[in-house]
Amino acid sequence: MITSPATKRPICSHCNRPVRNCICALISPITNQVEVLILQHPDEAPNAKNTAGLLHLSLKNSQLKIGEQFVAKDLADWLFADQKQPLLLYPEIPEYKALGLAAPQPLSSAILGIQNQIRLVIIDATWRKSRKMLYLNRALQSLPRMMLTETPASIYKIRKAHSENQLSTLEASCYALQQLEQQHVDYAPLLAAMSLFVAQQSAFVPIIGDQNDVSNPFASDERNPNL
Repeated sequence: MITSPATKRPICSHCNRPVRNCICALISPITNQVEVLILQHPDEAPNAKNTAGLLHLSLKNSQLKIGEQFVAKDLADWLFADQKQPLLLYPEIPEYKALGLAAPQPLSSAILGIQNQIRLVIIDATWRKSRKMLYLNRALQSLPRMMLTETPASIYKIRKAHSENQLSTLEASCYALQQLEQQHVDYAPLLAAMSLFVAQQSAFVPIIGDQNDVSNPFASDERNPNL
């Protein structure tokens, strides 16, 4: 246990959250076949309602990097380490040219059958800030993309969503991994842990009046808010 210099609150040394919000008991170790790289906006890191921390601590094959604009060489090293194919989980942006974004590369169907050769890239941020991160990090723009369709209703009820199909980072990542790994890995324990996480956070933070947008509305029919 450590103490936060800013607040004097005791902080869990493992999950890096205030002890009263510790999520260590919810960690559900999973050996994911497809490696996950989480790029987290700095505003999300201290947010108690953020789900990327639980995701990262549960997935044995995952990395979490915090920043808004990354050093280009560092980002390239993270994306292409071990000669893996990075695949960005992100909705289509029809007006990408008007926004000054590069076109994503087409995804080869051959690579999808080799799970250990894929690196799933997740942007953990609100929808608006995720668009800004995409704009600021050009290497992300041209990555082949994966979009989610026909996902279950979200259980993430502790942050404001703009539509019913918006998912948390943890939910979106689990559903994407299920598809890429062809259901060979069971993510039900992690999704169940998230339900407990939502209940835990609901005890501390009122839902009504929450002005924080839900992280990562990955559903493919989300309509293009401005950066």
